[in-house]
Amino acid sequence: MAVTLAIDAMSGDHGPVVTVPAALDFLRRDADCAIALVGREPVLRPLVAATAAEFGSRLRLVHASEVVEMDESISSALRGKKDSSMRVATELVKNGEAQAAVSAGNTAALMGISRFVLKTLPGIERPAIASIVPTISGYCYMLDLGANVDCLPEHLLQFAIMGAMLYAALEHSERPSVGLLNIGEESIKGNEAVKRAGDLLKASGLNFRGNVEGDAIYRGVVDVVVCDGFVGNVALKASEGVAHMMAAALREEFGRNLLTRLAALAAMPVLSAFKRRFDPRRYNGGSLLGLTGVVVKSHGSADALAFFCAMQRAAEAARNRLPERIAARMVQQEQAA
Repeated sequence: MAVTLAIDAMSGDHGPVVTVPAALDFLRRDADCAIALVGREPVLRPLVAATAAEFGSRLRLVHASEVVEMDESISSALRGKKDSSMRVATELVKNGEAQAAVSAGNTAALMGISRFVLKTLPGIERPAIASIVPTISGYCYMLDLGANVDCLPEHLLQFAIMGAMLYAALEHSERPSVGLLNIGEESIKGNEAVKRAGDLLKASGLNFRGNVEGDAIYRGVVDVVVCDGFVGNVALKASEGVAHMMAAALREEFGRNLLTRLAALAAMPVLSAFKRRFDPRRYNGGSLLGLTGVVVKSHGSADALAFFCAMQRAAEAARNRLPERIAARMVQQEQAA
């Protein structure tokens, strides 16, 4: 399936310096994809002038005069900047000119604009943010990662359905296993919302494996881990902190003296493989689930490789008709209720 991605080219900490090279690289690697670079045309045109003929109609510029800043409020972005690159990119999805939008901008603003422009799917009360988390056996998908701090049991059920459909669409596995993040595996553990959500999940028809504790995320016990946005965001940020701490400690220990530096040289192939396996850039790209279109949020500090990976996730979600999958599964859920 041919896919057009709408790229918020002005977004992120680095803006077009990162987004444009990533987009051009993506076009070279994916012949079935087209890209609409959205942003200030006088800024973007010189960056693509040398390569525009190479891609022809597969690359076009869409002018947007405004930019949503990283610290801007949702109301300011939504009401005060109707011609922002973020909003114009999202509207291209709504109008059918693109099948997915990718932005490295302000997460709250992107969620607010996407929800306003695209609307939520029938049966979905709250969109959620889902992303890939590396595990011992590969990776899993986890949601929500910060969009919804306070959740009802029904919201957690909806997150589970959306996460399962995301995994099915991107990993081509029709019955992914789902776990509910909790403080213990026993069904009696957790607060009332989580316990009630467990009951709903058992009756949902999903491949629900029960409660999972925090360590199970990285052991790869389940394919999809479900939690509210408060817990998910804290777990994700704590994990990132541990990863940075371990990397810093390894550099310190290997650089301690001549002997340890020699040991580092000997271990270089293993260290390089380890770094590549758990490189956070390769897991970049959080899907905003529950909307009528595909929107992917890249990390704000993403480099070209990380932004490229976010674009890959967006293209795969669009090709595999993720919103339609979620909508169909929600209909089944309502009929079974």
